[in-house]
Parts: sequence; structure tokens; C-alpha cells
Amino acid sequence: MKLKQIIISILFALLALTPLSAAPSAEVTVTEEQVYEPKTMSELAASFWNKTGIKAIVDTDDGEKTAESKGPEYKRDMNAFESSLGRIIMIFIVFILFYLAISKNFEPLLLIPIGFGGLLANVPLAGMGDINGMLGIIYNMGIDNGFFPLLIFMGVGAMTDFGPLLSNPKTAILGGAAQFGIFGSLVGAVLIGFSLQDASAISIIGGADGPTSIFIANALAPDMLGPIAVAAYSYMALVPVIQPPIMRALTTKEERRIVMKKGRDVHKMEKLVFPIVVLMLAILILPESTPLIGAFAFGNFAKESGVVDRLSDTMQNALINVVTIFLGLGVGSKLAADKFLVLETLGIMAIGLIAFAGGTAMGVIMAKFMNRFLKEPINPLIGAAGVSAVPMSARVVSKVGAEERPGNVLLMHAMGPNVAGVIGSAVAAGVLLSIF
Repeated sequence: MKLKQIIISILFALLALTPLSAAPSAEVTVTEEQVYEPKTMSELAASFWNKTGIKAIVDTDDGEKTAESKGPEYKRDMNAFESSLGRIIMIFIVFILFYLAISKNFEPLLLIPIGFGGLLANVPLAGMGDINGMLGIIYNMGIDNGFFPLLIFMGVGAMTDFGPLLSNPKTAILGGAAQFGIFGSLVGAVLIGFSLQDASAISIIGGADGPTSIFIANALAPDMLGPIAVAAYSYMALVPVIQPPIMRALTTKEERRIVMKKGRDVHKMEKLVFPIVVLMLAILILPESTPLIGAFAFGNFAKESGVVDRLSDTMQNALINVVTIFLGLGVGSKLAADKFLVLETLGIMAIGLIAFAGGTAMGVIMAKFMNRFLKEPINPLIGAAGVSAVPMSARVVSKVGAEERPGNVLLMHAMGPNVAGVIGSAVAAGVLLSIF
């Protein structure tokens, strides 16, 4: 036993005496950048000042470059407007978004992440939107490749009840009519100089469907993906501001006071079969739309099956909440002054607004037209829910209806065209993708 201890002690002693130089070592080179140069207090203060945000905003000729999620080769020098006044304007716009989200409760789940992403995107010198910046990583992770929209559609499908649509199938016509804004704005975009492909990507904003807008822009106009995503989600969030004036302008007080009867009870088997039928039709007629419709149908089928509640609950809550955070921050990264305050982006915002307003108006007009032939009239307000901003536009319809006649609950009636609008915008995207 003692001999064993002596041998072990000798081995440890030899190991300790072995020179470190005997082991191979990597040669350490000291570059010039690693050598510290002593600085005076005034030089240290000047170095600190040059790295402040105040200096970056005040000095318009400091050589600051734009933040680009595509990589450094796409960077360029920021001009005087973008690095100073443009940043201030965008920060002011961001605070307006915060005000609308917090004080007016206008879709805070969208506006808070988008607004904060916009605030971070306009931070000088930080490069938050760069390929290695936080916002740039998020953008490339799920927006640039169109992955986040599919996850959002999956969650929306899990939250959707097709019951109102199945109990009153004629409301699907309203969802189809609201897609007029898409094809109307396509013509308008071509007339002002956009190519057919670019115009197709822009026009989908008229459906007020952010995920679909990102999906089709990624396929047809990837260079315009940022401004299209910003426009689509901005109008989705501003549904409570944009739609009510249009709805009131196109309807009379008597029409807004129409009370609709409760629809029939829908059998579970109908709800279970419907998403599969929709998916099969998409596969046979418009396979280009199946990524969106497939994700939507999967989420809904999982919910209606009743045997995977854990999966359905995850899609309805945890998954869609996480993706909404990332999606909002990624979209907000395109609210940087050098990307938003340009003529192309502002033109897309204008066309998108016209398209969205046109879709809302056409849905209301179609409902009024249908009432000429129906024994039991429908409230024309529900036509505005034909845009696919689900369930935001349905809630707005219900609110406007309740203001005219307290106790008149239109929410479930509006969900019929609202759900049809989701499918309609995906179908419209499939048509445009198939053509172009």
C-alpha cells in the first residue's frame, strides 16, 4: 500500500516539474488594436461624447451607416435627414403607437411590440437591425423566410370557430366581396408605376391580413417585404380607427339597428369536416395557397377534434403569443427612419390604406345588396368584417352595432364573414402566386 502511494507521489512530482514550454502552445500575437494607448482626460471625454446618441443625432456628417438585416454589403451612409430629424419623427410616431395601444386600447398585442421594435430600430449606433443585431436576428429568423406567418395562421386556426359561418353560409359572400380591395388596389398600384409582381404583393394589404401579406411579399417582392409588413400590421391594428367612419357613411341608422336572429346549432361533425374540405379544395385548385390554408386548417382541426387539447391550447396561447412578440419586434425593425420615411414606403402605405378602405366598403355594400333579396335582412355592418383582421373587425362591428341599439350583439354574426375573409385572403394570395 505504501509502495503504491510512493509511486503515485513520484508521478505527481514529475508532472509538476515538467516545464510548461514542453506542451505545444499557440503563438499569441499582439495586434495594434490590442495595444492600449494612454489618453488624457479630455481625450477620454471626447471619445465618450463621440459614442453618445446625442452626438449621432446632432452630427449629420459622422459617417454612420444604416442597419441592414441582409448583411453589411447592403449598408450605406445615412443622409442628414435620416440620422437626425428622421429619427426624431419616427420616435414621435412610435409614441403615438404607444398612446393608441395603452390609452385607446387599439390592439395593444400588435402595437406594443411593433412600437418598441420601431423605438429600438431608431437607436443611434447600436445596429439593432443589423444581421447580428437583436431585431435583425428576429427578422431573418421568421419574417424574411415567411415562417412566422404560418405559425400565426396555425394559432388563428386553433382559435377560430367556423360555427357562425356554417350556420349562416351566405355570410361567406361578404368575406369574398371584401377581397375587392385587394384586386382594386392591384390595378391602382400598376397604374402609378409598380410592376405586376410588386403590385400584387402590395395589394394583399387590402385584406388586412398581416401573415398573408408577409407570405406573398416574400414570394413576389422580397425587396419590399419590410414596408409591406409594416403597412399590413399597421392597418390591422388601426381597424378601430379606419372602419367605423366607413361603416357609418355607407349605412343608415335604421340599417345599423337591424337585429339578426341567432343561427342554428352546428353539429360537431360539420366543424370537423369543414377545415379538411377547405384544405382539399385548396390542394386541388390553388396549391400555392396551401401553406397558409394548411396551417390554418391544422390548427382548427386540432381544436375541433377534441382529443389534443394540450396541443390546441399551446397553439391558441403560448405559441401564438411568443410568435406575436417576435413578429411585432421584427416588423418594428422596419420603422427605422432610413427605411420608413422614403417615397416607396409611403406610397405602399397609401395604396394599402385605399385597399383596406375599399375592402371594408365593398363588404358593407354587398350586404346592402343582399338585403334586397333576403326575407330576413342582415345588418350591413357585418359586411365590414369581411376583411380578414380576425377577430378585430368583428369586435368593431359589434361595438358600432351596440352603439346604435344597446343590447344588439353582432359579434357572432360578424365572425361568419370575418372567418370567410381569412380564407378569402389566402385564396386571393394563392391566385396571385399562381398567376405571377
